[in-house]
Amino acid sequence: MAEPLREILIDPVSRVEGHARISIIFDTHGRVSDARLHVTEYRGFEHFCRGRLVWEMPRLTSRICGVCPVSHSVTSAKAGDDILAVAIPRTAENLRRILVLAQWVQSHTLSFFHLSSPDLLLGKDIPHARRDFFTVMKSHADFARRGIRLRKWGQEVIARIAGKRIHPDFVTPGGVLRPLSIQDRDIILDGLPEAHNTIRMALETMKALLESGTNDTDMFGNFPSLFLGLVDENGGMEYYGGTLRVMDAAGNVVADRVDPRSYRDFIAERSEPWSYMTFPHYAPSSADGGLYRVGPLARCNISSHTGSPKSDRELAEFRQRGGSRNPVLHSFAYHLARCIEILFALERIEELLTDPETLRTDTLRARAFSNRPQGIGVTEAPRGTLFHNYSVGSDGVIRNVDLLIATAQNNAAMNRTIQQIAMHLIRNAGNDVDTAILQRIEAGIRCYDPCFSCATHALGKMPLLVEYRSEDDSLIRTFRR
Repeated sequence: MAEPLREILIDPVSRVEGHARISIIFDTHGRVSDARLHVTEYRGFEHFCRGRLVWEMPRLTSRICGVCPVSHSVTSAKAGDDILAVAIPRTAENLRRILVLAQWVQSHTLSFFHLSSPDLLLGKDIPHARRDFFTVMKSHADFARRGIRLRKWGQEVIARIAGKRIHPDFVTPGGVLRPLSIQDRDIILDGLPEAHNTIRMALETMKALLESGTNDTDMFGNFPSLFLGLVDENGGMEYYGGTLRVMDAAGNVVADRVDPRSYRDFIAERSEPWSYMTFPHYAPSSADGGLYRVGPLARCNISSHTGSPKSDRELAEFRQRGGSRNPVLHSFAYHLARCIEILFALERIEELLTDPETLRTDTLRARAFSNRPQGIGVTEAPRGTLFHNYSVGSDGVIRNVDLLIATAQNNAAMNRTIQQIAMHLIRNAGNDVDTAILQRIEAGIRCYDPCFSCATHALGKMPLLVEYRSEDDSLIRTFRR
């Protein structure tokens, strides 16, 4: 007699943004053969932005996400610059750059201190009901307090420059709308020493965890892949301008100095019937279907240097973890890469704030009408390379929108990661899934700090549903949290 369907109810998943469920696929021998991350909601920003003016797009697209609205707003404005065919004033670029870096600080801090610290500090056997940031606050009070204050500082930078922390109306095609005052500049600078102390503590904590070998990093998305991101003209870390670089798992640069405007010439997307999130891939490569990763791990792998002294030293040490000139492959290292990028952001914010051009009040915006039928904007969002591509009429009205989101670009890698963890931990289809196994699967997803609302433009909470299925897609059992 076939085993009856069983459903185990677990508390709702926390610390991941958006809707998703997981299917574990078993072969005829009861062994795990595949695992799938299903993203199950859709909002459709690409469709309802049609018919709006290009000047409205930074404000509209920032609503895609409440976690990284600045990334969408700045990238949208860059696409608008391209349509207007203008070079924005240096003051405006400096202010935009600071906003992008402040977004890195607040978003990476949220990921590392708030969302992932229970995975890092509490051990894998802590019950789900106590596996949260509140428990971290009790057991690691100073760590939690510093994380809260660092994220608050990052949000304060955004608010001082752009007017408010979430969905600010500040960047616009052609530049920015307001100058930065000396008073606000000085308040931001006053918070930098504490921010540096906090990220130094975080870096030492993360490196100690990696050295301890207690986090099963060998099964956390440890596989060959390509890496993609922006670099500057000297191959250094870039986040606002620059060109695209693609590196393979052996450290070979397979594409370099690629104009970001041509991204659709080599990034293709496929879809699967079981997810609303597409699977972007690097079309020229046949290895692993062109699977590539973006975000902090990719940026630290492809960048030869940061150009700032403290983060340069950390990046050089990070790169040694790959051995010789090889990239670091395991996705658990995303956490360390985030800390390095926060340090880099702090150094660059200070450099930009002390540039006299940043405080100018007379050169904030280049004004023009629509001069091109298409505009493409690219920045490095906290989670990876973000593309906004708009087609417009001569009146500046949007005809088509194409958004390529970082989380979607990591989709194939996230699926590979949960497959690797499931194969390691689940021995056969008859085994129950205990809390520790679910927590390890979730922790694998959190390495990428996914934002499913960005990737599919979804809305709401994320219940985690794990399904056991046979190769013919018959449902064996489900585990719901």
